[in-house]
Amino acid sequence: MYREKRKGRIWWILGGVLASALALYLVLGPAARSAARAIEEQSAVSVKDAVMRSAVQCYAVEGAYPNSVEYLEEHYGLVINHDRYIVSYEAYASNLAPNVKVLVIGDNGAATSAGSGGNLR
Repeated sequence: MYREKRKGRIWWILGGVLASALALYLVLGPAARSAARAIEEQSAVSVKDAVMRSAVQCYAVEGAYPNSVEYLEEHYGLVINHDRYIVSYEAYASNLAPNVKVLVIGDNGAATSAGSGGNLR
């Protein structure tokens, strides 16, 4: 009889543990996805800032903004993970800051925007 009660308690305890794990997953799952998305967006902003800093450095040294990101990669040591980011670099004139947009390539191949504009701080 004691064994039967003990087996019943084990099932109740196991059920409680599983219910608690499910509740934690339902509560913390969206928070973890939100945090991952925020980190991804911040990394894209960092890439955009790095492109703009390199462009400003080029302008300070050469007196003109570069025509392409490739020029910054070749001459100013800019490194971009092109497997993870798509960088749109639009230079209108040599004396105007370029318009830079960075898109993050997700795991599913979709790209999400990380801001635009040539805002200098």
